[in-house]
Amino acid sequence: MLRNFETFLTSGNSSSVGEPELATRSHPDWRLELVESYADIFHPVGASLAAPGLPAVDDGWRDLLERACARIRAAVRLHGGSFRVMQISEKYGTVRIRWEGSLSPEAAARVEEAVDLAEARSATTCEVCGDAGVLRAGDWVATRCDAHAEQRPPAEGEVPDLHVERRLVDGRWHTLFLQYDRAGDRFVEADSQPRKGE
Repeated sequence: MLRNFETFLTSGNSSSVGEPELATRSHPDWRLELVESYADIFHPVGASLAAPGLPAVDDGWRDLLERACARIRAAVRLHGGSFRVMQISEKYGTVRIRWEGSLSPEAAARVEEAVDLAEARSATTCEVCGDAGVLRAGDWVATRCDAHAEQRPPAEGEVPDLHVERRLVDGRWHTLFLQYDRAGDRFVEADSQPRKGE
């Protein structure tokens, strides 16, 4: 549950037992700047600190959220419609961007791709510092680099960076298996398709 972010940052409380305190290493100024810079997709009412979509994540994911917001803004401006970021949080070690609105199918597809790219990048980006990271096990799952791993091992059976997409081409549905390419910040065709039962 997303709480008042100012209280969250200053209280020293965290949402899970054993979870490091976000307030000890976060700086809310970039979050406010993000909401103010992308007011057309956050639609803050009153103080930006009270915007429903104010990111409740650590500093390492700043860049991937800026990329996601730029992509979302471009999609909405190009295709029109209404859009509002409702929540940005971490769940199971990756970023979650929740939104509401009324978009054309083209705009909705581009927005969903931006959200999917942000989630895929967050699974390979340390939430603390922004360096390359991996999902790590412990009392809760988190994406961390070696320096911020806090003695956590990589998660067993780590989820592959596979993205499945269906496209209608010449009246026939085609299924594409894509992988996240961190260097290019994009999805590329997977080297091999998963076999049935995997």
